[in-house]
Amino acid sequence: MYIQVIQGTCHEEATLKRQLDRWHEDLAPGADGWLGWTCGTTDADLFVGVIRFESREAAQRNSDRPEQGDWWEETSGCFDGEVTFHDCDDVIVLLDGGSDDAGFVQVVQGQIENAQRLRDLMSRPMDELREMRPEIIGGTVAVNDDGWFNQTFAFRSEDEARRGEGQEMPAEQQREWESMMSQVSDMTYLDLHRPWFASAGS
Repeated sequence: MYIQVIQGTCHEEATLKRQLDRWHEDLAPGADGWLGWTCGTTDADLFVGVIRFESREAAQRNSDRPEQGDWWEETSGCFDGEVTFHDCDDVIVLLDGGSDDAGFVQVVQGQIENAQRLRDLMSRPMDELREMRPEIIGGTVAVNDDGWFNQTFAFRSEDEARRGEGQEMPAEQQREWESMMSQVSDMTYLDLHRPWFASAGS
């Protein structure tokens, strides 16, 4: 799987949502290799779009379509200033990978010195996490070549997510987590209270 993360300050959320709905209806049928997206805006009007494709090549084929260029030219007017794109070939699916029925999504971003530590931790069996935090439906971890990462966690509801945050990790997991976090800088938490989802074939 390949993930592209798109971010920018959005001053026209309703218009952007309509544009995404139009893409899903009109352009998605011709976007071979597109798998879906998790999108939304934070309380500070920052749009975050986590777009999933089968591969980087599939994403590039979509970008090269003239209709995609026309759509983006219209859609870019919803943003204030620069829109950033992060391309991640290194993707890990967590638990059930999320759900289009999730009621709350938290996006965690940062820069890690040793990306392999993050890959190793997130690639382990998640039985304990599933038992301890049943409100986490699943998510994805995407890392690009310079160690920038984007973690997306889908929850059944925000209330359940907040209650789960207060639980303590088992001692061994806590030590591993603290060791990894010592290598992370510029950690940012982005809450999507009204997430937008779409999946291929839906």
